Amino acid sequence: MKNLQSLKAEYICRSPEETFDLGEKLGENLNGGEVVLLSGELGAGKTLFTKGVLYALRYDVDEVTSPSFTLVNFYETEKFEVYHIDFWRLNENSDVASAVGLDEILEDETAVVIIEWSERLKEIKFSNKIVRVSIEGDGDDARKITIQ
Repeated sequence: MKNLQSLKAEYICRSPEETFDLGEKLGENLNGGEVVLLSGELGAGKTLFTKGVLYALRYDVDEVTSPSFTLVNFYETEKFEVYHIDFWRLNENSDVASAVGLDEILEDETAVVIIEWSERLKEIKFSNKIVRVSIEGDGDDARKITIQ
């Protein structure tokens, strides 16, 4: 069995490639059923990190885009179904979780759910395995990425 515990740490990524590679390491350790909660400012690298995760799951990363305007992107990989959700455009009082069918998505205990801007959700009780990823930094600066 793969071990997410071994990845829980703080990392400094000095390039976009290192951010992608760290996402790939996380993806290699997913077993299905995880909810990955990504936080970070605009341009921090949340979607790039997600591309790394999907690369590890053998998905064509050229097809991976930010779901900022679609809210949910669905990817069927060789290993798992992946839901990539982005709540950036929504205010904190919005009941968007029900609008995108989050409850139904979370019922799939084998899918991987990646949520950007999850802090904008109202109180949601996640019964799934939670992985929190915080990305600090923007522009050409190094990123401090914390996996909890």
